[in-house]
Amino acid sequence: MRTNRRIFLRSAFAAAVAASSAPIARAASAAQVAGRAPARRFRLVYAPHFGMFQQHAGPDLVAQLEFMAAEGFTAFEDNGLAERPVDVQERIGATLARLKMRMGVFVAHEIDWKAPTLTLPDQGKRDAFLADIRASVDVAKRVDATWMTVVPGHVDPRLHLDFQTANVVETLKQAAAILEPHGLVMVLEPLNTLRNHPGMYLTTTPQAHLVCKAVASPSCKILYDIYHQQITEGNLIPNIDAAWNEIGYFQVGDNPGRNEPGTGEINCRRVFEHIHARGYTGIVGMEHGNATKGREGERAVIDAYVAADSWS
Repeated sequence: MRTNRRIFLRSAFAAAVAASSAPIARAASAAQVAGRAPARRFRLVYAPHFGMFQQHAGPDLVAQLEFMAAEGFTAFEDNGLAERPVDVQERIGATLARLKMRMGVFVAHEIDWKAPTLTLPDQGKRDAFLADIRASVDVAKRVDATWMTVVPGHVDPRLHLDFQTANVVETLKQAAAILEPHGLVMVLEPLNTLRNHPGMYLTTTPQAHLVCKAVASPSCKILYDIYHQQITEGNLIPNIDAAWNEIGYFQVGDNPGRNEPGTGEINCRRVFEHIHARGYTGIVGMEHGNATKGREGERAVIDAYVAADSWS
């Protein structure tokens, strides 16, 4: 499975790698090419992903980063970064450094969405996970990343949940020992099981908070995805406050639809204002789709973040 994904990604991005050697000015915005400052400055650090603005910037990955920077975005995240060829990772890292953009999360390991992994007392599965974590250290260095996403995997219905928690905590302690010397942080993502990911082990804010407390490492924190937690538990701001010291990263998507702020029921502006007031200076990953296709839809995403970032 891992090999097939790597082959697919190498093929999918071969054209983009070749295209990125062409002059950037053709695809980048005029403001960025001219070296002018972005037209806006967001209060929080929002991180788009590849494909979100492709209708404006074209398929070239470097040109897409140029467009993000020209629109005022100062960070970027890429779930599939670890599966990209090394030369593509290095090109992304060099571009982020040139644009003074921060690298957000990438997925640190192979996630099994159907079968238990870290919840089991299985040394083979633990070793495979830890090998992925070691490899992710090199990935992080190529792009100057700090955070990487970890999903503990599927629940085992035949094993008491407390035993599964003990297995997860032990594995994460060993992973943290790998990451700590490098100043890297794995962020654990609770996922909703009602709509997107049935059967997953880590689902709620209190559960993630408990696991991080048990691991007791600065290299193990929570990835609080506002979209998932709205579905699972709601009560967003109180739960954020209760888990504040263990939250290392935020992601957002409105619900229903998992698209940009303002397209669903979540008051994203109020949540953003709250975490800003608490002094959050980390990244808010834009892990969602575009509600409307085409250039109009891409511009609507940018406008949505301008509105959500504008509080009095």
